[in-house]
Amino acid sequence: MTKIIQDHTSEQLVASIINGMLERKASEIVTIDLRKIPNAVCDYFVVCHAQSNTQVEAIAESVGMEVRKDLNDRPFHVEGADLAEWILLDYVDVVVHVFQEKSRRFYNLEGLWADAELTTNQESLTI
Repeated sequence: MTKIIQDHTSEQLVASIINGMLERKASEIVTIDLRKIPNAVCDYFVVCHAQSNTQVEAIAESVGMEVRKDLNDRPFHVEGADLAEWILLDYVDVVVHVFQEKSRRFYNLEGLWADAELTTNQESLTI
């Protein structure tokens, strides 16, 4: 098995992901820093929501294109693209969650990981 060595940091990946989300007008982008949490599955979660299945798909696609363009990286795994209620893009060190708003409120990842450091992207706040 060949191991692929990344030539970028988790922070650079998060920045590229956020840019991709902003391109498609994602709402309430939150970065959850899990690095100080024992046994965390990755370094960061990046969470946002959209108003429709179509927008969820567009945001996930934009994230993928932006990360590929900026860092020449692709997700290790993608889940949920069929229904587009919640699409997960797994970049190993960073996991992206693109929700429909109702699903985001139901699963409440920010509440589940409340002991982690949360950072809200101000450009993505809805007024």
